[in-house]
Amino acid sequence: MPGSAMDSCPLSRGKKLVHLDLKGAPPKINYLHELIHLFADLGATGILVEYEDMFPYEGELKILQSDAHPPYSREDIISVQEIAHSRGLEIIPLVQTFGHFEFVLKHSTYRKLREVNHCLGTLNPHSKQGVALVLEMLHQVMELHHKSTTLHIGADEVYMLGEGVESKEWLSIPGNSINKLFLRHITTVAKGIREKYPSLSVIMWDDMLRSMTSDTIKDCGLVGLVQPMLWDYSPVLDVENNIMLMEKYKSAGLLQQWVASSFKGSTTVHTCVTSTQRHVDNHLQWLKVASGLSSGVELQGIALTGWQRYDHLSVLCELMPLGLHSLASCLQCLLHGSFTEEAQKKVMEALGTGTTEVGDIERLSQANTRAYPGMKLAEIVVQLTAMLESEELRHFESSLYVRGWFSPYHRQRQIINPLFAEQIQIQAKMFLEAVDFKVHEVQQEMSLLYPESTVEEWIAQHVTPVLKPLQDLLKDIHTALEDMGVFISDSASQSGN
Repeated sequence: MPGSAMDSCPLSRGKKLVHLDLKGAPPKINYLHELIHLFADLGATGILVEYEDMFPYEGELKILQSDAHPPYSREDIISVQEIAHSRGLEIIPLVQTFGHFEFVLKHSTYRKLREVNHCLGTLNPHSKQGVALVLEMLHQVMELHHKSTTLHIGADEVYMLGEGVESKEWLSIPGNSINKLFLRHITTVAKGIREKYPSLSVIMWDDMLRSMTSDTIKDCGLVGLVQPMLWDYSPVLDVENNIMLMEKYKSAGLLQQWVASSFKGSTTVHTCVTSTQRHVDNHLQWLKVASGLSSGVELQGIALTGWQRYDHLSVLCELMPLGLHSLASCLQCLLHGSFTEEAQKKVMEALGTGTTEVGDIERLSQANTRAYPGMKLAEIVVQLTAMLESEELRHFESSLYVRGWFSPYHRQRQIINPLFAEQIQIQAKMFLEAVDFKVHEVQQEMSLLYPESTVEEWIAQHVTPVLKPLQDLLKDIHTALEDMGVFISDSASQSGN
């Protein structure tokens, strides 16, 4: 029974935060409001908001604002919080403070703050200016989040740490290590936060702590300042290893802990359509982890991450409408303790669809009551993706006519049999026209939910690379026919004889 699962499972009882990654495809504010209501309807208790360059930083930090599209205004951010609080959702801002600092360190103004010049993601931990910059960013964010009682400071994947000139000098001193270098910076940041906001709880990603001993963590002064959040997005995550890590953190004195799963954005860097089952499996594994913990671990809850980019400079992952089936399913999985038939029924009722898989196009639009916000876009993206991934389109250049009469050798020498050129043209144009029609639908619908820059980026990422070879092929055929003195109209009239 769902009730007994909820009573016995720490993840069912704990907080359930939906991660909103705004460093790519930031929803228009009206759509964002709709999503907040949906998150609440689906069973979330809070939102972990990663603003990056969509926050309206002011003063010297204004340079951090996105130039691809306008950042959210102060009024927008206040309205998001008001709607969230009206639905009983807490807002936890996430601001990176060490690694994944690309949106800051990419600017020439802050280039000197990089640990190494060719790594845009990692801050030099020896720079007092760097620490001051981080604390000012946190201050501006928290000043717009007066009701927030928790802050996430990131601190994951601090690549190339220890490779900078100052770090190498520091590491040459006996007793110093990269682990201590990491802990020193995070402790400095956490103490700076505690000094200004004494009652604020602070969360950090755990991956940089994993290789450390319990004593190393205990001795650094971090205990009592932060709560680690263990992240693992694999559908076959190692249950025993994660339990071992959480018990180690407990023995170091970090009793209050979180875990982080994924509902989208963790399959591949360029995935377009989310697989619900993959992400449900990830949550089932985390339920096993939670059930295997000793009583001393104070599990606060789980963040269901929905990455929109792997980092600031990577391509877009699945858009939010493509991940909502997965999100709903993962939340119901947590609430029921497993992905039961009852849980699946709740998902379909909440979203107004006939399936828990967004890729199940035949049952996707079998709405029972209402469609979820963004459903139309999800439907046509799935349709377009199926067209773009079809064997006929992907392997058009391997088709009989192309391989037989317009091979690379023919293209190089610009020769082709006009009769077969016409057959190739007819097939290619048929594909292009069908895709163009669907692309236009996607553009129209996506423009209602996202800025124009997101629409352009999505098309350039998913559509252009597939169509360009076909367009180039047609261009080369046209050139070859012209060189042979045969024009399009000539070949068309000949085929009619």
